[in-house]
Amino acid sequence: MYAVIRPLLFLLSAENAHHVGLFLARLVAPFSRWVRALVLPDCSRLNQELLGGQWLHPIGLAAGLDKDGRAAAGFEGFGFAAIEIGTITAHAQPGNPKPRLFRLKGDRAIINRFGFNNPGCHIAAKTLARYNLSCPQGGNLGKSKITPNDDALSDYCQSVAELGPHVDYLVINVSSPNTPGLRDLQQLDALKPLITGVQRAINELEQPVPLALKVAPDLADEDLHAIADLAVDTQLDALIATNTTIARAGLSAPQQTVEAMGAGGLSGAPLQQRSRDVTALLARRLDRRVPLISVGGIDSGEEVYRRIRLGASAVQIYSAIIYQGPWLAVRMARELDQSLQRDGFSHVRQAIGVDL
Repeated sequence: MYAVIRPLLFLLSAENAHHVGLFLARLVAPFSRWVRALVLPDCSRLNQELLGGQWLHPIGLAAGLDKDGRAAAGFEGFGFAAIEIGTITAHAQPGNPKPRLFRLKGDRAIINRFGFNNPGCHIAAKTLARYNLSCPQGGNLGKSKITPNDDALSDYCQSVAELGPHVDYLVINVSSPNTPGLRDLQQLDALKPLITGVQRAINELEQPVPLALKVAPDLADEDLHAIADLAVDTQLDALIATNTTIARAGLSAPQQTVEAMGAGGLSGAPLQQRSRDVTALLARRLDRRVPLISVGGIDSGEEVYRRIRLGASAVQIYSAIIYQGPWLAVRMARELDQSLQRDGFSHVRQAIGVDL
């Protein structure tokens, strides 16, 4: 079905197609649980406890596709194991000027510089309060553009107070390249007090939720090691690796075409190898003390299996959905289950890190 729909969507600008996709997902919402039950495979080999909830299989929806949660119930129907909405900031913001989303069809990639366009944590919380999903739902939190880095903690804590009661886990996002200065918060002298401060805010909730950190693929290996050590030291509930990259190496699109698109984060197939490398590097350093979720260039069940064998407990996808359709998570889950059965694993947990 998507093979018929995609050429029509690709006639639209990338952002307009994005909004059409979200609208169609909202149409599925009233039937989502029935559809979910119909399409999901037997998950006895795949289910696991992660980030405080039960993931029926290891494929979740990455943040960025559903900015404010209005389509979350629809994505539940598309069979994702978990749905991460956002990025949400304390203050409403329109994001960067358009155009800000671009397709690189030959590379199966996208470039975005949305800039955390979202209605703000108060409105997002009202949206999430209307839903009671059957799968875990995460909230990805960023810093408002108007907030200086020195006041970042109070900005994140405001979002925690508003969104925390309506999600199953929270994610600190300091790794987007599209908010000026945000990645400076990945420096250890800034990151540790930010993590511990957000943890204190979470502990003030009536029902505290798990906390994860999302990191960039552009960090040096020694910085990734330091962040892994910090994740263990602060007892984070997961690391998510990786966000989009500012690199442009290895693209088949003409350099002039890419340069005309301007700044932004690149995601999709070109990020695949770096994301694999970061997954393996962090998994070795973490040594199972903190779960790892791998993101970036994941476009098949075989690639999901590869990431798990490299040490990931689960994965998240986004860009591949644009090229392969909304049922991709279901197909990946079936392919992963077949791979595990083929190689003699009775449960996905047995395969985590076996290639390290």
